[in-house]
Amino acid sequence: MANDILYTVPEVSKLIKTNPSYVYTLIRLGLLPALKLGSLKVRRTSLLDFLERFEGKDLTDLEHIRDLETGV
Repeated sequence: MANDILYTVPEVSKLIKTNPSYVYTLIRLGLLPALKLGSLKVRRTSLLDFLERFEGKDLTDLEHIRDLETGV
């Protein structure tokens, strides 16, 4: 799966260790680009860009993304 060009929503959810409904929300809000080829698919490069862009952010509330507070 790591070398695939396209991932399904369930595959993305497994890779980022969340549930598919969360991935659908990321797509719906425009935070994670996707395309529809039968079902929604996410390009590997789009997923990597998403992870890089939101590193250090708290994505608990997707309507109000903020910097991650480490508490250290």
